[in-house]
Amino acid sequence: MATEPLSVPMPAGPLPRLTACQAPLTQEVQVLDEFGQRRSMSIPAERPLTVFVDKRELVTLMTLGLAPELLVLGYLRNQRLVACASEVESITVDWEVGAAAVRTRAGIAQIEAKTAQRIVTTGCGQGTVFGAMMADVAELKLPSAADARLSQSALYAMLETVRKIDSVYKKAGSVHGCALFSGEQMLVHMEDVGRHNAIDSIAGWMWMHAGDLAQGHGRHQCFYTTGRLTSEMVMKSAQMGVALIVSRNGITQMGHALATQLGLTLIGRAKGRHFICYSGFERFDSEPEAPRASLASEAGT
Repeated sequence: MATEPLSVPMPAGPLPRLTACQAPLTQEVQVLDEFGQRRSMSIPAERPLTVFVDKRELVTLMTLGLAPELLVLGYLRNQRLVACASEVESITVDWEVGAAAVRTRAGIAQIEAKTAQRIVTTGCGQGTVFGAMMADVAELKLPSAADARLSQSALYAMLETVRKIDSVYKKAGSVHGCALFSGEQMLVHMEDVGRHNAIDSIAGWMWMHAGDLAQGHGRHQCFYTTGRLTSEMVMKSAQMGVALIVSRNGITQMGHALATQLGLTLIGRAKGRHFICYSGFERFDSEPEAPRASLASEAGT
């Protein structure tokens, strides 16, 4: 797919009003370990959030509760139900009833048709993609290789930044994390029970900060995720105009095929100073290291 010069859209109108209803992210439980010892341990929260759009029930998301309003906004964006943030007047989350009420400014045209076809994906918890997303691949536009590049040294710096994050994963495990970088600078980090929720939350954040991104952080944006590089993750990244994805995990065949078609750079198995670039080599500035002793000995056997 042909790429275009980078153009970060400015907000087209007023941004939606959002509540700020972060829920407790972990819970202490009593466990019994292999030594017969009882002790307290933190586990991550998981709670249902039913989304209503103009009083019409849309979907129930299983979420950690870190940034539910941004999750809902990003979900609407990545499912292509709204074209810009200004179409949404407000998002109100109430954890007492486990619901998010979305009020739009003019309704969502043909919402029944837009939500009728779903494709079940490998996403954790809630992993469906509306079929229209898969049909519109050819319409997606990505920044040029000049405006979306990643160097090997910047990759190492990103991985070190992620390693130092005081995350829910370090405290309780069992969650996925996503981060958005501009070069080596981390702009935002989100965690949730599913990797798709984490990237949707970042999509919502990007819409709410579109002005800042256009002013100073529009170039060389890169996603980091702890989750697998599936077709769903590739598609959502492309819809958000991000052409560089780095994962601590691996890749699926369909994720690789879609990234190749779209011209995305996928880097997986990234941890410490190890990584594998699977696609989009033209966007990656390689700075090859000398073979380490263990790898050199394996190559010689």
